[in-house]
Amino acid sequence: MRILRLTTAVALALVSAHASALDKLKLQLDWMPNGGDKAFVFVGVQEGFYAEEGLDVTILPGRGSSDTLTKIASGAADIGTGGIASLMMAQAEGGIPVKAIMSIYSKQPDAIYSWQGSGVTDMKSLKGKTLGIPTFSASNALLPIMLQNNGVDPDSVKQIKADPGTLVPMLAQGRVDGVVVWSTNRPSIEATLTQVGKKPLELAWTDYGLDGYGLSFFASDKLINEKPDVVARFLRAAKKSIEFSLAHPDKAAADQKAMVPEADVAMLEADFNVTKPLINNEISQKDGLGQFDPVLLKHTWEWVAKSMKYPLDKVNPETLVDRRYLAK
Repeated sequence: MRILRLTTAVALALVSAHASALDKLKLQLDWMPNGGDKAFVFVGVQEGFYAEEGLDVTILPGRGSSDTLTKIASGAADIGTGGIASLMMAQAEGGIPVKAIMSIYSKQPDAIYSWQGSGVTDMKSLKGKTLGIPTFSASNALLPIMLQNNGVDPDSVKQIKADPGTLVPMLAQGRVDGVVVWSTNRPSIEATLTQVGKKPLELAWTDYGLDGYGLSFFASDKLINEKPDVVARFLRAAKKSIEFSLAHPDKAAADQKAMVPEADVAMLEADFNVTKPLINNEISQKDGLGQFDPVLLKHTWEWVAKSMKYPLDKVNPETLVDRRYLAK
């Protein structure tokens, strides 16, 4: 019995020593942690991919891409997820010590959701309607140009900013005619609207001309400059986590459920399954998972510049990405 106690004590000491030797990283999500679209972040913890790379990753909830950028720039987080359009806006508005280090969505996830019978049928039908939009979201930057390009004066569409968690309930209650959210939320939107007898209607912006990069991993300039090896190790683990999730969405959902007990595991899996085409598609298959193609990156900036009325030469999008670590 004494030998067992000693052995256990030694084992615990070794585990503790190993944990203390890991490089600690704070990973800031751009949204709350109960959506399955980012199951791969939790997979990195549960499957040990971060630990294998010598990393101890803490996952923090967020309130939009702008929130992620603010937290990383201020040092409250080291790495995070967010729409690259928000990074482009932040750079255009005065600069920010943050870089995109890996593309996650090589197709845009932005969408408007309404319900059949609301009067919303396509982009043109949004004239005179009211949209609920997140307080902080990369989609907000692109909305005006999406409307404009589809023959709708942005001033003819009333916008109500709200906390992300209240948007779908607002839609279900009929307080707005549509909401601007990512298509990764489709399963939960469908479930909520079905409960009130409404059939969902989706206007995916990719069907209305939008191309370019969406969700990306960001890192602070401080981390990149001072600990480049940590960045490289994180990206190796992140790629493993994403590839594992694509191959095993059920296990990815279970891994997330283990860390977010209040979430519904079936909904987490459904969320990730609708997310997969944004990650694994003809673009990522051609260029490689995580890569930023210069032409598509330029298109992404052009969308932001036109929407926000920035001169095209205000930002060189190449200065916003750091591709050095993807191959390391």
